[in-house]
Amino acid sequence: MSDQPQQIVTAPGAAGHVLERARWAARAYASYSASDVDRIVRAVADVAHAHAEKYAEWAVRETGFGVVEHKVRKNQACSRGIVDTYAGQDFTTPRVRIDDKIVEVPRPAGVVLALTPSTNPVATVFFKVILALMTRNAVVVSPHPMAKECCHDAAQLLARAAVEAGAPDGIVQSIAEPTIPLVEALMADVRTNVILATGGTGVVRAAYSSGNPAIGVGPGNVPVLVDATADVRAAAQRLVESKAFDNSVLCTNESVLIAEEAVADQLVREMERAGAAVLGADDAQRLRDYMFPDGRLNVGVVGKDASWIAQQAGIRVGARTKVLVAPFATAVPEEPLTHEKLSPVLGMIRVPDAAAGIATARAIIRIAGAGHSAAIHSTDPGTVMRYAAEVPVLRVSVNVGNSTGSSGLDTNLAPTMTIGTGFVGRSALGENLQPKHLVDWTRIAYNSDPAEAMPAYAGRSPWHDHHTPVPAYPRPSNDERAPRAQAPAHVDALIDRIGARTASGGAGTGDAAFREQVRRLVVEELSHLIKG
Repeated sequence: MSDQPQQIVTAPGAAGHVLERARWAARAYASYSASDVDRIVRAVADVAHAHAEKYAEWAVRETGFGVVEHKVRKNQACSRGIVDTYAGQDFTTPRVRIDDKIVEVPRPAGVVLALTPSTNPVATVFFKVILALMTRNAVVVSPHPMAKECCHDAAQLLARAAVEAGAPDGIVQSIAEPTIPLVEALMADVRTNVILATGGTGVVRAAYSSGNPAIGVGPGNVPVLVDATADVRAAAQRLVESKAFDNSVLCTNESVLIAEEAVADQLVREMERAGAAVLGADDAQRLRDYMFPDGRLNVGVVGKDASWIAQQAGIRVGARTKVLVAPFATAVPEEPLTHEKLSPVLGMIRVPDAAAGIATARAIIRIAGAGHSAAIHSTDPGTVMRYAAEVPVLRVSVNVGNSTGSSGLDTNLAPTMTIGTGFVGRSALGENLQPKHLVDWTRIAYNSDPAEAMPAYAGRSPWHDHHTPVPAYPRPSNDERAPRAQAPAHVDALIDRIGARTASGGAGTGDAAFREQVRRLVVEELSHLIKG
């Protein structure tokens, strides 16, 4: 483990120091073998998993968002769960396509800038750090200011685990005091190779306008259709559990319930049995007034309990209420309940048939959430297919809570904390973010003429195992925290001669401080020459 403390970086000009260290680490890590990478990734995932509960509690305490036990699950899924998902997949070893006469050599992105949100803070840190390490990238974590303490501490924990397992010093860094100028400087710096932007629309747009490659996501606003063929009791239970999961801070949580009239009354009864409170018209209006003053979401409701929100809105519900369901009549932008809520509040509209339900889901997505996610509870494959074809989203979860469905926790989609919305959602990513998105492949292509043979490449790799510790990143000579560097004897002798000569020509130049300064400059230059 490196004994060099992490800098508290706040000034925009300091971004270069962080990124230069990350670039140095990325260059070193790019030569690591598959066995090296596996060892480092498993070590980091194990320590993250072991601290899942600690950081779940810390995140809720710091941000005020969500439910501890649900964040524990997300932290576990984004640590060992990610490793288990991609077990056996190799993003390091060259691939040989004999029939095509092509050899593919993996090339890491380099330095990944990971912007993480306040709603799913530590889970996103775990997720992005492990993906970066799987693909031999260095990563700089820039947390949301509301979750900076838990995220910075978690990133430092993972950094120590990575270095102890043999990764280069500086392979994982984090920003302890994120500011807008500093984050803008990090995003715009040419040493940033790719930005992973998870957060609000403003953050994503800033990432895309930075001039560097960026993978961003759009907002969610998930419609969920329950048609007449659904298992209504199961659908109700799944809806309530999903909407209550971490108090709906995942962008995949259901936003608007569309119920086919034939089963709507039964669905309401079953949801009430499962812990939902279905509001009357007057209480629904009180909820609108509290949650959407001046037509904008009151961010004070984000990630809060349903009973707390009801109390603030002047609505009487049971203390154990998990979800508030607010009926409305028309799916138009002027209706606040058609917009994303990031809280255990579900808008509800009734429709005469499945076709009207699909049209309503399209209307919801036109308001917000294009390209993101939708859900349906149905046993009719024809309806499911039409729903997926006509509603402009890139993932549709069927007969499962969408909070954990579209995020890949309760389906076989790639588990993720970053949901790509594709071209329809103005995103460069159309899938759930995966390791494959952080690596390029250089392709060696031979003449396709059968007479031109391609030699055997099986078992060949330009990388090698690393069994010895990697040298620590060289500190600047004026960094007083840097330990006294070790130099060859002839360097010390040279400095002694310089000190002696200059001492005769000027007062004070031969003292110990001067000699130490010259010595550090020489050693730093030598270290760069050796590593270059």
